[in-house]
Amino acid sequence: MIKIAMITRSTLFDVKGGDTTQVRKTAQELREMDVEVDIFLANEEIDYQKYDLLHFFNIIRPADHLLHIKKSQKPYVVSPIYLSYHDYDNYGRKGLSSLAFKILGKYYSEYFKNIFRFVKKQDTLVSPEYLLGHKRAMKKVAKGAAYILANSNSEFQRLKSDLKLDMKLHFVPNGVDKSIFGKIPNVERFPDKVISVAQIYGMKNQHRLIQVCNEMDVELCIIGKTPPNHAAYLDYCKSIANDNIYFLDFMPQSQLVLEYASSYVHILPSWFETTGLSSLEAGSMGCNLVVGNGGDTKEYFDGNAEFCDAVDNNSIKKALEKALAKPIDLSFRKHIINSYTWKSAAEESLKVYKKVLSYE
Repeated sequence: MIKIAMITRSTLFDVKGGDTTQVRKTAQELREMDVEVDIFLANEEIDYQKYDLLHFFNIIRPADHLLHIKKSQKPYVVSPIYLSYHDYDNYGRKGLSSLAFKILGKYYSEYFKNIFRFVKKQDTLVSPEYLLGHKRAMKKVAKGAAYILANSNSEFQRLKSDLKLDMKLHFVPNGVDKSIFGKIPNVERFPDKVISVAQIYGMKNQHRLIQVCNEMDVELCIIGKTPPNHAAYLDYCKSIANDNIYFLDFMPQSQLVLEYASSYVHILPSWFETTGLSSLEAGSMGCNLVVGNGGDTKEYFDGNAEFCDAVDNNSIKKALEKALAKPIDLSFRKHIINSYTWKSAAEESLKVYKKVLSYE
């Protein structure tokens, strides 16, 4: 039996995001395939000898990886989840913070964000070697990986271009849990209901979405928590929201299914998404979709969603109007259920594990 240690950020379960779903669901499906998988937070002790291979997540947090790579001397693969905050930091933020990030540049910006989290004890500095530099650490992690398990070719090409490295690619799709999203529940779908599921902070751009829905007088349901250090953004969003906007806390997928199924449009006008898991989930429930054009969304949603520019309220409005005016079409739902599932992700991951370990 193949034994895998999945190693993730230390805040994976406290600050839930798309990677929380990706790690948990991939592990769950792999166990169904008789692969032994344990999930470790990066700051936990690991008995490396129990495992054949390490699987890291979030290459933009290389401080979580370096020490484990050095101590274990085990082969490893990386799911990069290669988010870029560059455009949001430079053009989406306001005032001194925007100026500071423009001066610092892409890699120093991420470096100082991580240092801030360590100092504030919001995260753990697992690998002191990280202090030698953010980009240096990312390159070291990527260079030693047996494979990069990118969720799109676009993601892989961005990583390759930024790090100037040749790396082995294996495409591992993001997806949905077919046991939860395989069937649309029998509930009424409201033709004017708009939903947006995501963490609530500036990168996800909820304040512009609220401004647009205020202007259109469209009912908008925002579901999610705000991550640490972003409480002021949530307060601002609530302060500008009219009575047609309401907020719900984070909810498990078993409850989200009903919210998606009763909505006509799901909109995620983010500055950047590698995929946008909530858009896939909403699409599997038959929602019309609006997604931001930043990041790698084209590979998943081109031809099946309306795209918008995060910085342009008029662009968001036009995309939302189109999505509300279109009839519901379940053809993309069928494609998601056939091609973008966590079972598929696990199957592709297992292929790579076997290649690395010379099982075939």
